[in-house]
Amino acid sequence: MPFSYKPLWKLLIDLDMSKKALMELTGISKSTIDKMNRGEYVSMEVIERICNHLHCNISDVVVFKEEHHVV
Repeated sequence: MPFSYKPLWKLLIDLDMSKKALMELTGISKSTIDKMNRGEYVSMEVIERICNHLHCNISDVVVFKEEHHVV
């Protein structure tokens, strides 16, 4: 799980917006929201829709968490 959508969840709290409202606003499916809850990959189209509708940057939606491998 190299991705974290915590910035988006925090933004929704700041906007007093539910995940359901986000789904309705952007047309994103519940299964996509579920993927994001698990930190899984979603398409850039989804990220673009969120950024356009919430007037934010990609860094306000998702961060990449570098995985450290022991050699």
